[in-house]
This record gives sequence, structure tokens and C-alpha cells, in this order.
Amino acid sequence: MKKFRKVLDGLTTSSPGGTIGSPSCGSAAGTPTSAATPKEIDVQETLVSENFQLCKTVRHGFPYQPTALAFDPVQKTLAIGSRTGGIRILGGPGVDCYCQHESGAAVLQLQFLINEGALVTACADDTLHLWNLRQRRPAVLHSLKFNRERITFCHLPFQSKWLYVGTERGNTHIVNIESFVLSGYVINWNKAIELSTKTHPGPVVHLSDSPKDEGKLLIGFESGTIVQWDLRGKKADFRIYYDEAIHSVGWHHEGKQFMCSHSDGSLSMWNLRNTTKPFQVTFPHGKIQKDGRKESCKPILKVEYKTSRNSEPFVIFSGGLSYDKAGRRPTLTIMHGKAITVLEMDYPIVEFMALCETPYNNEVQEPYAVVVLLEKDLIVVDLTQSNFPVFENPYPMDIHESPVTCTAYFADCPPDIIPILYSIGAKHKKTGYSQKEWPVAGGTWTLGSHTYPEIIVTGHADGSIKFWDASAITLQMLYKLKTSKAFEKPKPAEGRAAELVEEDPFAIQMVSWCPQSRIFCVVGISAHIILYRFSKYDANTQIVSLEVRLQCEAEDVISPSENENNPCFSESSPHSPQPHQQYPASPGSGTPEGNKDSIPCIKVKDRMVRVPPGYQAELVIQLLWVDGEPPQQITSLDINSAYGLLAFGNCNGLAVVDYLQKTILLCMSTLDLYGAADPYQRLTRSPRRNRQSTSGLTELSDNQQSIDMERSKSPTSDHVNGHCTSPTSQPKPRVPMGPEGPRLTRRGPGRPPFRKAQSAACMEISLPVSHTEESRENSFSRSRSSSVSSIDRETKEAITTLQFGESFGRKSDALPTPCLWVGTSLGMVLLIPMSIPTVHEERMEEPVTIGPSGTVLMLKGSVLRVSFLDCMGALIQSPHEVWRDPNAPEDPDRVRRRKLINFSPSSSQDNCGEGHLAVVCSERQAKVVLMPSQSCLFVHNITESSFVLQADVVSVSNSVCLACFCANGHVMTLSLPSLRPLMDVNYLPLTDMRIARTFCFTNGGQALYLSSPTEIQRITYSQEMCDNLQEMLGELFTPIETPEAQNRGFLKGFFGGNSHNFDREELFGEAAAGKGSRSLAQHIPGQAGMEGMKVAASGVVGDLARARIALDERGQRLGELEDRTALMMTGAETFSKHAHELMLKCKDKKWYQF
Repeated sequence: MKKFRKVLDGLTTSSPGGTIGSPSCGSAAGTPTSAATPKEIDVQETLVSENFQLCKTVRHGFPYQPTALAFDPVQKTLAIGSRTGGIRILGGPGVDCYCQHESGAAVLQLQFLINEGALVTACADDTLHLWNLRQRRPAVLHSLKFNRERITFCHLPFQSKWLYVGTERGNTHIVNIESFVLSGYVINWNKAIELSTKTHPGPVVHLSDSPKDEGKLLIGFESGTIVQWDLRGKKADFRIYYDEAIHSVGWHHEGKQFMCSHSDGSLSMWNLRNTTKPFQVTFPHGKIQKDGRKESCKPILKVEYKTSRNSEPFVIFSGGLSYDKAGRRPTLTIMHGKAITVLEMDYPIVEFMALCETPYNNEVQEPYAVVVLLEKDLIVVDLTQSNFPVFENPYPMDIHESPVTCTAYFADCPPDIIPILYSIGAKHKKTGYSQKEWPVAGGTWTLGSHTYPEIIVTGHADGSIKFWDASAITLQMLYKLKTSKAFEKPKPAEGRAAELVEEDPFAIQMVSWCPQSRIFCVVGISAHIILYRFSKYDANTQIVSLEVRLQCEAEDVISPSENENNPCFSESSPHSPQPHQQYPASPGSGTPEGNKDSIPCIKVKDRMVRVPPGYQAELVIQLLWVDGEPPQQITSLDINSAYGLLAFGNCNGLAVVDYLQKTILLCMSTLDLYGAADPYQRLTRSPRRNRQSTSGLTELSDNQQSIDMERSKSPTSDHVNGHCTSPTSQPKPRVPMGPEGPRLTRRGPGRPPFRKAQSAACMEISLPVSHTEESRENSFSRSRSSSVSSIDRETKEAITTLQFGESFGRKSDALPTPCLWVGTSLGMVLLIPMSIPTVHEERMEEPVTIGPSGTVLMLKGSVLRVSFLDCMGALIQSPHEVWRDPNAPEDPDRVRRRKLINFSPSSSQDNCGEGHLAVVCSERQAKVVLMPSQSCLFVHNITESSFVLQADVVSVSNSVCLACFCANGHVMTLSLPSLRPLMDVNYLPLTDMRIARTFCFTNGGQALYLSSPTEIQRITYSQEMCDNLQEMLGELFTPIETPEAQNRGFLKGFFGGNSHNFDREELFGEAAAGKGSRSLAQHIPGQAGMEGMKVAASGVVGDLARARIALDERGQRLGELEDRTALMMTGAETFSKHAHELMLKCKDKKWYQF
């Protein structure tokens, strides 16, 4: 094998684009080769390492696996916690912040410090955290880790600095929010319940202070025990023992009664005057059966009891449905008086919360909306209208409406494209929403000066495409395109075909978009390509369908079978053109099962269809079944609107289509692209053939012999990289024999599309559908290999990248011509020059001539990207056509012609001579080649221990660089053209295929990836953008005056208990209660002290503003105190006056006159 590699190295160095020497791994810069560098190539590189810094910018989408919900009724901000330790804080437009706990522990509960710009989180690792929200990027100020007890419930009274913490052992602890220190005051479970009780009451599931008196704390235990604890007297006022487990408790605002929800689907109402039994028990969804018993119901997990000034109270709860109604969706029930409204949800309810006008729990609540957090959605219900409509959600919470399968990111788009897409998409918006404004409107955000048009495109499993406006770190839906409308609905299959039927036959694999010409192209999982043109008018059209029979010779396999006595490949010449003809077949022509041939996977609509304004399908290209085998998935695509050409490839070969004339120009196997200069000896026999036929493949149990006989094909038809067939040979059944007997081999990277279309959240490149986490992680490490290490395996050469552009097809060319650069999975780069008529009339009639010209250079690993620079180091844009509406009314006096914008490599090179630079990046290596001499100027080994997943040439800080994302989580940038390393950051460990499939770079130093199945994470690697990020983010906290409490009146306050007389500091402070147990909880300081954090976040101006607000609030409290004092004095004088009058009236009366 070493000798074979040396031969390849010799081929590399002797090839025109080969290098004499390659730098070792970890070289500090791109190594110039021994090829003479022309004098005119003198690029002044301006980028240095100081221009780069990697940081996260913003996260879009629905929080993945949500667990908790909180709302600040004064600031109008919403917080959502997740199972992975993330927190999303949402407000008005542009106010969207993501924070992450370092531990990654699930968030159990969230508590806002209302109108104070802080948030308390309780996590599953029994740690409390205090977050500072008075800065644009929140940070943890304090943490408190509980060691011996597990946290189950927290409660923070309004305008209190003492947090009640209930634990699994049934104890209640008290934490000072300012210092995050445990108080010595503890309510032990054995003190809360009666001494005669023999059983443990269970974990604390509820804590709340009485609206009537803040000195009374209501404690709910899971077993059904409820205790009202007198905090001053340190004793229980009353104890309730109920038979059913308690899930939640809701107070009436007067503090005289409360409601409990139970595990049997019942609601119990309790009055404080008589706590021996509930005065009302209802089963809202439980009917009385024929035998007189109540039907069993599911638990009511939460209930909220909210009063309204002008109507009956609202009772809102989740769950409680009867068990006999199987299959019913999760529900939220709203009981308003005698009316009961059941709202069915699409997903299970995680949490809900009623939004009320007042933050005070002892005032009439006046609920106006309900926020419902579902497993995969967030909805807000309007309670002010009788039909309870939902508000239109302004956040992009529906990215995952269908699983995301691919992404694309376009920065610096034409400025007119966003308004036109929005105007088209706005016509298809849903109706029936509440007319009121979205109630979560907190924070402030202003459009910064560093903004430019950005668009994100997402492809989905159901075949839909979504265009998103991503300008200024926001995300807004622009337009949705359904690609499935171009096809007939698939018919249900039977027999073996049913096993192969694709559950999502229209799933999107990749997209190609030219924003200037507005031509859009998608690749689907059923080996189909759809080309769309944009129009502002609706039209009647018939979609043109092209069918391509793209297959390869058996000799395309690098190491075929060792069974030379019975070869299964054609005896014809490996470069015979016969297999590359187009075989016409009508879409409806079917063949018997097991012998499908020359038919596509899905059928295109063959009739006139009415298409609305927007993107309209013009052409569908489909790969055909060959000899009973489905077509291989398409691995690369490029489209050029100026040339009117579309190129695509897979593991079998390459095809080029003229979409203006609707003809196939080229359909050729990868082997034939080389001509006679093939660097690989394809017919070399490998002695390890029999052992390697099953290695690396997924193996099933031994009882599948019958399926093995049916599915196993010739040695050249079951390969790791897919299937290849020969048109002149029939596949012969063969069972691959291993040490354990027959096994069913499945396809690898090039497997046919007939499998469940997985979202990018769990996409696997190399292994079939798997149900184990271990195989999912292993799939990535096995999926890719360098070109050198893959030569000794049985594999085929796939087309991995395509790039149209003005280049030099041959060394002898004096002027650039249209060319197609082709990169393969074995590291080969080929050049295909084309001759395209320039006159409009000739272009529509004369054929385009095309023909491969041989190999340009060879790299290590699969080729990922090809880009072009001029001799001054500037990026050369691809030629494009200026958009014109295909359905616009025509002017009879004016002939419509195509307007082309051509960026020639020599257009701006007055003094640097002819030619241009080609930047080629593979999985392991990058090279810069001078054209037309094809001499390699610079080469850099990017990585030896890993491999590059995504690479792109992008513009940063008025220059260009090569950006790479590796499988080991490193993000790197290299200078151009010298390939000097500028940045190398170990950003994240790659744990699944979701990130690999969706990571993409764009101009301006930005990138994105799917951080979870429901969220898009945007990052920047530009120092300039990192510096401006604070300006671009929204403010989470806005100085707002706390609303005044209602004046309760003297007599009501005197006889009803005055909660304002309760001094928690006097009870819970260190002087009275002592210090808490150090062994019970450990204080962990945050990243910086509170004052340092505030100063670093917002500077002196923010501190002065906060000081002014604090003074105002203090003055307001003093004013309130003065008013209350005056009120009490007036009340005392009135009482004295009435008493004196009564005394005078009764002074002269005898005792018997009373």
C-alpha cells in the first residue's frame, strides 16, 4: 500500500497542478511551492489575526425541550427555561436574548425579581442562580448550591428580598436574594405537620404567601397535606389532610379562600374559616357514569384562580380529561362563570401562566391573557374576548414546523429582494388572530448602524422552503415555498416497494440561489432538482420535465471484486459513451416490481397548473431508476444565470443541463471525465475484497437470509458509496458471506433516497437509519475519509463540488471563457471549458458545446469549495443575469433581451497581466493556483487529525479570507492568497450530524448552524462585529415606575390584616434567625461582583439612571408611608369624634334605658 501511495504522490507532483513539496501539518503559514511566482502577483494582504474574534451573536427559533416559564408583569418580559440549561428572554421586537448555565442542568423554575432587572433560576443540580438582566448580555451574579436536599419549588413574594425554597425532604428554607446567603430560619417538615402524623408528607410542591397577610405562608405537600405557617409565631395556623395528591394551589385575591388541583382530575375549594373539609369539589371533565360513579380523569397539573372586577372569576387549568377519551390532544380549560371553554393544543403543555394587570396578589387580578408553553410552540390566548383568540406570535417560533434538513445564509443581498419577498409572503398569512398587540413587549431595541440585508433559507422534510429576513440580528418570516406542488401525490405502495417508500419524498437536501437573477434551485431526496423563476404575477404554466439516466460503469469502482472468474462488469471499454445517453421514458410508464427501469421516483404534474405570484417552477430534472435500482442522491449542484446552465453530480457522475433550451448537454460518469489521464488504476484487484465487503456496513440478524438473497446484488452493485450498474450486464444474486454466515448489507453514503427523510437534527451521512445513540455518534467518524486512505477501499468517486465561472480551460488559452470546475471525493479537480453563444437569438437556438479538458490539480481529501480571485486578491463574483419578470406584460415595440453582468478576471487588471487565482479547499488541504499556467502558488495542510466539514471564501473587513469549520469543532480562517492561519478557535465539539449538515459561512464574518432541532444559532468571527454587538442587541431592562398599590381603606386594612406591617428582615435576618447551615448550601460568587458587573455592562450613565430611579422609588415609598400615616390619623380622629358623640349621647341615660 505504501508503494501505491508513492505512485500517487508521483502522479501528483508530475501533474500540471501538482506541488513539488507540501508543508507539514501545523505549518505556520501556507507554503509557497517551487513553482516560480509571477512578478505581477503581488497582493497586499490587509487581514491580520486582530481582525478576528469568535463569539455567538443571537439564537432564533423555539427553545428546545422547554421546562419552565416566568413573566415580569411590569417590565413585560418573558423567560423560558430548557432541559439543557438554556434561558430565552423575550420582549418586544429585537429583544431576544439567550443565556446558558455552565452546568447544563435542566431549569426547574424561573422567578423574576419584578421590575428589578434580575432573574432567579432553580436548576436540576439543586443550584439557585441570580442573573443580572440590566445588561444586554445577562450574567450570573450569585449561585447557591444545595448539598443535602433537592430543590422542588421556589417562591419569591413581590418586592421581597427573601426567597422561599421548598425541598424534596419537605423542608422550607429561606434565601436572601441580595447576598445569596441561607437564612437560619427553617420550616422543618416535622414541625409543619402534626406530631401524631406517622407518614412523611412528601416533597414541597407549592409555596405562597397569603394575600391577606404576608406573614402567613401556605405550604403544599405532594401527599395532599396543606399547612398555613405563621412566620412570626413559628407555628401552624391550620393543617389540611386531603386524600388526593396536590399539584398546585391558587389563591383568591382577598386571601379568604384558595383552590387546589389534584391527581384525580378534581378541583377543591377551601375556605379559611373552616378547613376541616373543602366547601366545593368539582370534576370539570368527569361525568357521572350509569352506575353512579365518576369516571376517572387525568391529573390537573396546574390551576390558576384569577378574579375580575367586572365579571366572574377565571379558573384556568391544564389536564383533567377523562381517561376513556384516548387520542385526544392536550387541553387548556378556561372556566369563566358557567361557561367552560376547552382549547386543544397541538403539543403537550409544559407550563402556562395568566398575565394580569397588577403585580400585587391582594388586588383584583384582571387577567387579560394566558401564555401557554407547549413542547414545541408558544401561544398566547386573549382572555378579553369571548371566543378566546390567540395572538399572532411575532417571534420565529415555527422554524421546526417541518424538520429542518438544510440551511443557506446570504449576507449583503440586493436591497430590493427583502421587500418583494415580504409583499408576496404577506398575502398568504393566516387570519383569525386577536386584534390586540402582542402583550410581551418589554425592553428596547434600536436598529443599529451596522446593518445590511441578510436572508436565511431553510429547507424542510416536507419539501417546503422558507425565506427569512435576518437583517440586524432579527429573524422574520418572508416567504414560504412548497416544492411538493410540482408533483403528483405519491400513491401508497405494496409489498417490497412499501419498505422502500420514502416517508418524506420531497425533503430538501440542498439549495442554490442567485439573489441577483432571483433564480432558485432545490435538490430533493428523491434525486430530483427543481428550478424556479420569480414573478410578481400569477400565471398558467406547464412544468417541463427532464429525465436523466446518470449511471456509472462497473469499472468506476476503485477496487472491484477479487472474483475474477465471474466478473460482473461490462466487457466494453470503460470510456464507452453508450451508458451516458438519455433514455426517454414517459413518467407514467411502469415496470413490474423488482425490475424498475427508466422511471423517476416521483411523478411531475403533466398538466397546466395555475401558479400564484412568487417562485414558480419552470423545470424539473429527475434521475431515473436503472435496472431495478433507485437513483443515487445528488451530492453537488451549481447554477449560473448568465450561462443559463445547471450542473449537478452524484457518486456516479456529472450532468450539465441547459435550462434555457431545456436540454441535457452532458451526462457522463466520473471516470469518463478524466479521459485517458485517469490517475487511478481502477481495475486493480484487492486481496481484501471478501473481508471488506461487509466491514463498516450495518449488519442485521442472521434470520434475514431470504431478504439477503433478494437484495444482495453483484459485487459491483453493493458498495459503501452506493450502487453502480452496467447497462450490458445483468446483476446476479449473491450473498456476502462473513464468518457468521449470510448478512444483509445496507448502503452507505450514496444509499438510495428511499428512507425516512431525517431532519438535520439527526441526519446521518454514512450509516442507515439507526435507533441507538451510539451508532448515531459513530456514523460521523466513519462517514468521511481522505482521498489517500479511501483508495484502498471499495468506493466510487463522487462529484462533491461544482463551480461555474470565467476561467481558462487550457494552459494555452489567452482569454477567459465560461468554465465549470469539478471537485471529486478523491481530491481531484477537473476543468470543463464551454462555448456559449453570446448573441441572444443564437443562445436560444444554437447548442452549447462542452468537453472536459483534464485534471488541474489534486488535493488530500474530498474537494469542498472552489472560488476565484483576481490578481489583486479581490473576489471575482460569478456572472449573472439581471432579473426581469417572465410574466410581465410585453411591449410589442421592444424585443426582450437578457441583460448579463459579467465579472471577467481581466476586467480590472490593467497592470497585473492576464489571469486569475483559483482557491481550492478540500477536507484536509487548501491550495491557491494561478491560471492559466495552473501552477500552484501556495498550499496549506489545514488538519491531519480531523477534516473540514464546511469551507468558503468570504469577505471580511474589506478583504477576503478562507473560512473553515472542522469536524473537531475548530473554526479557522486563512489569509488569501498566502493561506496564512489567522484564527483557530476550538468552538464546539461536534456531537451530532445536525451541526455538520447545517453549518454555513457567509460574508461579513458571519456563520450559522442548527444548534438544536428547533433553533438557529448565529455566530460571528469578525472582531468588528464583536465590537459592535452590544450596540446591536436589545436592552432587556427599561426603567419603569412600579405601579402603586390600591388604597384599601382604613377599616378594611385595620380589620382585614395589614400585610405591610410584616418585616421579613426582622424575622429572617442574621440577627434574629442566625446563619444558615454551611454544609447545607454553598455560596458560589458569579463571574464578577454585582457592582463590577453593572459598571462593566452599562457604564456610569446606567448607574446614575439606576441611582435616580432608586431615589425616586424611595421618595415614592416615603410618600406612600406619609399618606398612610395621614390616613390613619384621619381615621383615628374620626373614630375619636364618633366615640365622643356616643359618650355625650349616652351620658345622662340610666342603665335600664339601654
